Amino acid sequence: MEWYLPVIWAGLIGTAVAMYVTLDGFDLGIGILFPYAGNERERDQMMRAIAPFWDGNETWLVLGGAGLFVAFPKAYAVIMPAFYLPVIVMLLSLVFRGVAFEFRTVSRSKSGWSLAFAVGSTLAAFSQGVILGGLIHGVPVADGAYAGGALDWAKPFALLCGLALVAGYALLGATFLAMKTEGQVAARARAQAKTILLIVLAFMAAVSLWTPLAEPRIAARWFSLPNFYFLWPVPVVTALTAFLLWRWLENGREAPPFLAAIALFLLGYLGLVISNFPYLVPPSLTVWDAAAAPASQVFMLLGTLLLLPIILGYTAFIYWLFRGKVREGESYH
Repeated sequence: MEWYLPVIWAGLIGTAVAMYVTLDGFDLGIGILFPYAGNERERDQMMRAIAPFWDGNETWLVLGGAGLFVAFPKAYAVIMPAFYLPVIVMLLSLVFRGVAFEFRTVSRSKSGWSLAFAVGSTLAAFSQGVILGGLIHGVPVADGAYAGGALDWAKPFALLCGLALVAGYALLGATFLAMKTEGQVAARARAQAKTILLIVLAFMAAVSLWTPLAEPRIAARWFSLPNFYFLWPVPVVTALTAFLLWRWLENGREAPPFLAAIALFLLGYLGLVISNFPYLVPPSLTVWDAAAAPASQVFMLLGTLLLLPIILGYTAFIYWLFRGKVREGESYH
C-alpha cells in the first residue's frame, strides 16, 4: 500500500491541475481577450458569461497546491524557492484580477478596471506557463534542496511556455464565449478562436520539438522502442482534434469547439505527463523520493476523498444552474 500512496496522490494532484487549467483557463482566457472587445457593453457581456463560475474554478488551484505541500513536502520545498518570483506574480495577479472584477461593477469609469482585469489575467496565465516550462526544463537540486539562483527559471523555454499558455487560455476563452454568448461577442470570439488555434498549434509544435531535442530523457521516453508503438496515437489524436475544432468553428457549432479546445488542452497535458512521470521535480525527485510519511498521506487522503465529491457536485450544480446563453445588454450583478 505504501508504494501506491505517492502514485495515488500524484494522480489526485494531476487531476486538480487538469481541472484548474480547463475551468479557470477559460475565464482567464476571457480576461486575455478583454482588450479586443468592441466596447464596455461587450465586456459586460463577457463578464456575465463567467460571473457565476470564476471564483469556484480557483478551488482546484488551492487543492493542487495544498496537496503538493502535504503529500510531497520535499518537492514543495524545492519548487517554491525555485519559482518564488513567478509564483508571487501569479498570486498577486489573481488577487488583482478578483478586485478588478468586483470594483468594475461599481466604478463610474470601467475602462481602468477593464485594463486591470486584462493585465491580471494575462500575467497570471504567463506566470503559470513559466513555472511549467521551468519544471520541464529541470530544477537543480543538491542534498534535497534547491541549488539554483533566484532567476534560474528565466530561460527561453520557460518564457516560450508562458506565451504558449496565454494563447491556450485565450483559445479556451474564445470557444467558451462562442458557446455561451450571443451577438457580436459570439461572432468575434468565433473568428478569434480560428486565429488563436493556429497560434496554439505552432506553440505545441515548438514545445514538442524543443523538449526531446533538449532533454535526452524525454526523447528516450517518446522515441525508444517499444514506447513509440504505444505513444504515437497521442500526436495523431491531437492533430485530429485540432482539425475537428477548426471545422466546427467554420460550421458555426457552439458547444463542440469548446469541448474540442478542452480535449486539445488535456492531450497536451497528457503529453507532458508522459514525458516527465514519475518525476515531480525533473530530473531529480520522483513521486517516491518526494513523498511524505505514509501516515500523513493516508490521513489527508481520507479527508480529500470525502471532500472531492462535494467539490465536484458543487461545480456540476453551478454549471447546470447557470446554463444557457448570456444575451447582449445583460448585467453581471
